[in-house]
Amino acid sequence: MLNSSIDHILIAADSALRTLFAPTRASLPCPIPVESASELSAADKAHAGALMRVNHVGEVCAQALYTAQALATQSAALRAHFQKASAEESNHLAWTKQRLDELGARPSLLNPLWYAGAFGLGLLAGRLGDRVSLGFVLETEAQVEAHLQSHLGRLPAGDTTSRVIVAQMQADEAQHALEARESGAMELPHPVKVLMSAAAKVMTGTAHYV
Repeated sequence: MLNSSIDHILIAADSALRTLFAPTRASLPCPIPVESASELSAADKAHAGALMRVNHVGEVCAQALYTAQALATQSAALRAHFQKASAEESNHLAWTKQRLDELGARPSLLNPLWYAGAFGLGLLAGRLGDRVSLGFVLETEAQVEAHLQSHLGRLPAGDTTSRVIVAQMQADEAQHALEARESGAMELPHPVKVLMSAAAKVMTGTAHYV
């Protein structure tokens, strides 16, 4: 039992180091738009880069959340569920980083802070029980899906490359929310949802610039 716990902790530490400091490799190719992207102005590139930086931060946090929840649960089946979701989200992490590079933009300088905060929240949710942990996933994915929808309206019209990436991410987040609901997620209390939304706004507002 002790060895198993140590293994899980080492896996969590490895995931953190890979997310924050190693190049992320996607298991699926980055989505490609049907129509050719337009040449973006410097201002449009900067705007798209800021939005994709925010999306990249969201994927850093997703890795932290799922890793912490996998560490916290006592259910082998649920641990496998979280690890599978984390692997799928790593595609998003790789795609958003690739797009940041293409736009000449950088990731958030505060990624270690965002990771630590999300990991703590995921660990807390996991300690409160599997249904609460899944409920946290359900609400997080619902808020992320709405956030990505807003970005589809804010990205430059000619940036079809970023748009197709964000659209695929949105579809994947909706699927993760559905899987969490089908796995027995509880509906979180309204005040908790409000606090989560407020924290997300602080994070995204800061990551847009830093």
